[in-house]
Amino acid sequence: MQALVGAATRGPHFAPKAKHVIFLYLNGGLSHVDTFDHKPALAKLDGQPMPGPKVKTDRASGGLMASPFKFSKHGESGIEVSEIFPNVAKSIDDFCVIRSMYSESINHLPSMLMMNTGHALRGGSRPSMGSWITYGLGTENENLPGYVVLCPGNPVGGVRLWSSAFLPSAYQGVHIRNDRDDPSDYVQDLRNGFVTTAQQQRQLELLGQLNSSFLDQIGYQPEIESAIESMEVAYKMQTELPGIFDITRESEAVRERYGDGEFGRGCLTALRLVEQGVRIVQVYYGDRQPWDSHDDILDQRVHAERSDGPIAALVHDLKERGLFDETIVIVGSEFGRTPMIQNSGTEKVGRGRDHNPPGYSILLAGGGIRGGTTYGATDDFGYKAAENPLSPHDLHATVLHQLGLDHTKLTFRYSGRDFRLTDVHGRVVRELLA
Repeated sequence: MQALVGAATRGPHFAPKAKHVIFLYLNGGLSHVDTFDHKPALAKLDGQPMPGPKVKTDRASGGLMASPFKFSKHGESGIEVSEIFPNVAKSIDDFCVIRSMYSESINHLPSMLMMNTGHALRGGSRPSMGSWITYGLGTENENLPGYVVLCPGNPVGGVRLWSSAFLPSAYQGVHIRNDRDDPSDYVQDLRNGFVTTAQQQRQLELLGQLNSSFLDQIGYQPEIESAIESMEVAYKMQTELPGIFDITRESEAVRERYGDGEFGRGCLTALRLVEQGVRIVQVYYGDRQPWDSHDDILDQRVHAERSDGPIAALVHDLKERGLFDETIVIVGSEFGRTPMIQNSGTEKVGRGRDHNPPGYSILLAGGGIRGGTTYGATDDFGYKAAENPLSPHDLHATVLHQLGLDHTKLTFRYSGRDFRLTDVHGRVVRELLA
């Protein structure tokens, strides 16, 4: 069978600083002004209108609202972190806190599509960042997919967030529900209950002969070969995946750091997948949009308690296992939360914040990222990126650069033109790099 374009034989454009990506996606909207972007002006002007013309928000918003959480400086860098992320705070010198992210759309779906695919239109599907990365670099383990998505259900956008779209289907993210206790339940039909392994191998050998004979007659067909490759990987996964997902093989001390929740289990599984050569792993915090705190911003404390320990544990264990320098860790959402209180009349508690795409924060660590630093800034109230604005296109270009890929050269011709993850945008933000 002819090798697929973008298979593991394809190399980077230049020497990479990193080999893997782990994207911890806090879907729904992490509130930057309550976590990693301290704004004293919110406490000073609590309850008052934000100065200047009234800004448009998704739902009606009122006056400014002070954060209910305390901030303090941590590490040698002195970066301010909210009290609801105490474990991340202890390792903040490993992170770069980007405080000037911005996006264009105020709604979840287009903003999630932008963060994951570099394209916000709902109608058409574009390849995800993970698909572009595996198209460019392949995987280091032929028995496992290059791109794995761990999510207990279906977030807004579903498969479009990890789709390969017009790229060969071999590069699509493999969605695995991480809400099961038994690792053998993670992937449907992982075991063949009708024939033995030896019999199944004979069946596959016959299928391979038939496929090769057919392709010899009709010539190279990338769509067919991509489907064949996907099926072959699925077969190989039967031997690899159960052991990787069986986190009881880790010591009790390691498992205790991650806790027994879905997100913690996902973070530990991501570590084990990267150890086995998987190129990119996305871990979604939960189903739908759990961080979407329209009603009560105190909900962010609940979610932080479930994610703070696993995030810090992942960074710790990547360092312990010699993987930190070659693995980029991204922690973030599709947008932030408004500095104003939401008062659209639908709230039961009345202490929530609306969506805030003009300015928000994400964290980067490992993979040649300069730790113990901050980049950019929002205005005095945390509403809009005011210093060194950084778009998802810029983030994607920088991640690709660390993997040894030039975002302007990683292209695929489709429908009469060359497409790329960053479209016609994006720049490598070298200030983020060590």
